[in-house]
Amino acid sequence: MNPEDEKIITLARSSRARSGAAQGAAVRDETGRTYAATEVNLPSLRLSALQVAVAMAVSSGARSLEAAALVAGDAPAEADEAAVRDLNPGAPILVAGPDGVLRETR
Repeated sequence: MNPEDEKIITLARSSRARSGAAQGAAVRDETGRTYAATEVNLPSLRLSALQVAVAMAVSSGARSLEAAALVAGDAPAEADEAAVRDLNPGAPILVAGPDGVLRETR
């Protein structure tokens, strides 16, 4: 794994640990900027960590993603993958466990 991919896994893991969330995610846009997030679980709004990270990138002007990372106990949902694919159908989604060990690349 390249150092930039390791970095977004570390950012996702750190976000998750800092907030005690079930999921942490991070994405890297076409300029190399990174965005890290956790899930949002409000009575009126529910977003996965990956959806929040993608939304942060888009709202900051990103037009494409180079890569995405999800740190969670389970695989990304279909909607999570779709959000990443909207910006780049070929962007790898790195799925790591809570320990930060890469489990799979989608």
